[in-house]
Amino acid sequence: MGLTKKGGSWFIDYRVQGRRRREKIGASKRLAETVLAKRHAEIAEGKFLDRKKIPRVRFEDYAVDYLEYSEANKRNFSRERYTIRHLLKAFGNRWLSDITVWHVERYKAHRRLLVAPATVNRELTLLKHMFTKAIEWDRATTNPVKAVKLLREANSRVRFLTDEEEARLLAACPANLRALVIAALHTGFRRGELLSLRWSDVDFPNGLVTVQASYAKNGERRSVPISRTFRRVLNELREEQPNSQHVFRTERGDPYVSPTTAFESAVKRAELVDFHFHDLRHCFASRLVMGGQDIRTVQELLGHKNLTMTVRYSHLSPTHRAKAVAILDRVPASKQGAAEVDTFWTPGRGREEGRVLNS
Repeated sequence: MGLTKKGGSWFIDYRVQGRRRREKIGASKRLAETVLAKRHAEIAEGKFLDRKKIPRVRFEDYAVDYLEYSEANKRNFSRERYTIRHLLKAFGNRWLSDITVWHVERYKAHRRLLVAPATVNRELTLLKHMFTKAIEWDRATTNPVKAVKLLREANSRVRFLTDEEEARLLAACPANLRALVIAALHTGFRRGELLSLRWSDVDFPNGLVTVQASYAKNGERRSVPISRTFRRVLNELREEQPNSQHVFRTERGDPYVSPTTAFESAVKRAELVDFHFHDLRHCFASRLVMGGQDIRTVQELLGHKNLTMTVRYSHLSPTHRAKAVAILDRVPASKQGAAEVDTFWTPGRGREEGRVLNS
């Protein structure tokens, strides 16, 4: 930024309202220095004649325009629409130009008391991108979210249902939500992936259900075999809504947009503690591992590119691990009646005899 010379002419570079400006002055370096100093003075005094005036826009009005952009360009549109509802509660009536770093920090602190750090971070990331686009579209001049640090996330959390908890949850769900929950338990699909399913994605003859690349989180098409339980659910749904394109619909017959409210109510009725819709994906992975499936297969079914993520999702239950260790207590028939053998952990033996055990 400043003075540059190209092809015998001097150019000046400077910024106005975050935008770079470049002017060709001529062959005189002194004149270029004078004009550049004048531009800096005009900017400082707010008198720069070419400065573009940014209109004052309320956040709630801008959110409408941003959602139109999101629907046309982003795979996670339904998720962003849901997230923006929370942002509107905090910033809806404010002018974009009036939202400061302090306002964003206050929002972060408030939401941290209600939801997990990962959820807060996703909301802040969306808000930051909204301001980035607002600057591009001449709706704002600064991005207050850039100065806000994200929360530390506890990525090791894995929660899955016991058989008894699953029965309580399914009993607490209305029919349409129950079908969605069973689908999550038997496919491991994420919420957005489930809600994207059309009947054209269900291959009954070959027993496969497919998430299209445009809806998959990693951008890759993925198919999962249909279990017998899930096939029964699909057959029932197909009979109930033969003319529908969407697999999952609300009780009113509309395509599911977000099951969060209904699911949270069902969790409360089932008296479950610390359980979220995404945890159904944990159940899928954990049960596969406890059933003896190898990690690589589980990785492919979950659609993970990184095996580390799969290991995090597929922790074994304490009961299952206890049964695994209990195998060590079994004495092979060939060893029954054999002479006692000293081991390095045999207490009080060998020291008196001045010898090394098992040598």
